Amino acid sequence: MITLEDVTFRYDDTRVLDGLSLSVPDGEFCLLVGPNGSGKTTLVRHLNALLTPEAGTVTVDGVDVSESPVVARTTVGMVFQHPRDQFVAATVGADVAFGPENLGLERDEIDRRVDDALSAVGLADRVDARLDSLSGGEQARAAIAGALAMEPDYLVLDEPLVGLDWPARESVLEHLSALNDAGTGLLVVTHDLRDLHERADRIVGLDGGQVVLDDAPAAALDRVEPLGVRDPRC
Repeated sequence: MITLEDVTFRYDDTRVLDGLSLSVPDGEFCLLVGPNGSGKTTLVRHLNALLTPEAGTVTVDGVDVSESPVVARTTVGMVFQHPRDQFVAATVGADVAFGPENLGLERDEIDRRVDDALSAVGLADRVDARLDSLSGGEQARAAIAGALAMEPDYLVLDEPLVGLDWPARESVLEHLSALNDAGTGLLVVTHDLRDLHERADRIVGLDGGQVVLDDAPAAALDRVEPLGVRDPRC
């Protein structure tokens, strides 16, 4: 379980998270919504110690993230809004292998993880492809594969569908659903609930650095519009 308890964080004099508490159980598909500046991206960057809270605690499976960032980063995979921002190699296979290599794993184990991760996102045949030759949807899936190669229990995605055409969007959605069905917990930051709300277990809304909405999708959709999110049923 991911747990944030009374977390406060500031950028200079601006309080972005204000005593925020939230828990995400194992295997849950949770959507995180809210207006720009509400603290969504700041929140998820705390989950694998990319940021450290000014006050409060963040734990993953009972481990304090601030004290054990390596454990956190192998347990919580992070996929940023713009996949290019997290690529570190020229080819798909080399990029997906980067994380496992930095864990000091044996070559056979690295190769197995790369094969499994690429198969999970439908890119097994693109291992030698240059990342800059991929479509937007393929780049999004390659970024997910890079996170999956760390074999995390949870996968956090920040606006994974932005800028994708319909075929690419559908492909990413299908692969996210398959990962969740296989037991991976998902936390998806999004402004667009189309096609996601039907797959999710829960919608959490932030405003002013606090949780102001936390409910099952059917009930939460009636209250998302004040948070700058359109009800996809309308």
